[in-house]
Amino acid sequence: MAIIKKFRIKSFKNINSIIEFENISLSYGNRQILENINFKINEGQIFGMLGPNGVGKSTIFNLITGLINPGNGKIKIAGEDVTKYPVYLRTKKFKVGYVPQYGGFFNDLTLYDNLKAISEIVIDDKNYRIERVNYLISKFELDNLKDIKGKFLSGGQKKKLVIALSLLSEPKVLLLDECFAALDVLTIKMLQEIIVNLQNENRITICICDHQARDLLACVDVAMILSNGKIIAQDTPSNLVKNINAKNAYFGDNFKIN
Repeated sequence: MAIIKKFRIKSFKNINSIIEFENISLSYGNRQILENINFKINEGQIFGMLGPNGVGKSTIFNLITGLINPGNGKIKIAGEDVTKYPVYLRTKKFKVGYVPQYGGFFNDLTLYDNLKAISEIVIDDKNYRIERVNYLISKFELDNLKDIKGKFLSGGQKKKLVIALSLLSEPKVLLLDECFAALDVLTIKMLQEIIVNLQNENRITICICDHQARDLLACVDVAMILSNGKIIAQDTPSNLVKNINAKNAYFGDNFKIN
């Protein structure tokens, strides 16, 4: 696998936004979760979201996938307004994949049977289905774990499996929710390498939200900070940690990437 990127994409030959939030607001009762949010994620970009607990990071993922609808504003995927589109249509038409923080696999099925079961839902061609499952097992070096039940896999192995499951349908956009949480240093580095390789090799657009700021900033091109329902800063990692608003709301004065 590749070493964590020594460079970051500073520009794109064709800057096309694949996900766009326009004036998105959302409230639960009297509590405002998001207030007039505007941002874009460019095609092929690794995009990060940081912020305190309850600030709306997972809510943004739920808005992208269609699990919830905004109170106001528009959500666009590949330039098309999908605000009223149901989950299945966003997944099928726009190829949006999602890796949840917890679960995402069948505990009592083997690793191979997990992949086989989901492949039967998302891949019509039986021959290609088998080919895709075997390709992902090889890609993530899971051959020696094929017959192990999901519940007996380690934390890192489970995360590999769930990412592999999300890739069965060959998504163009992959959402990773708290992917570094509760993992050891070596496993986090492995996941960072997987994320960077997905961008380099497959040109997948990736959006990550996490509390592990250093781990997230090590592999994203751009990140934004959310606080009190608003975006208070958005920039490259090196610029973001110097931003006074980001320092005051999230990083503090002593935070450094390295």
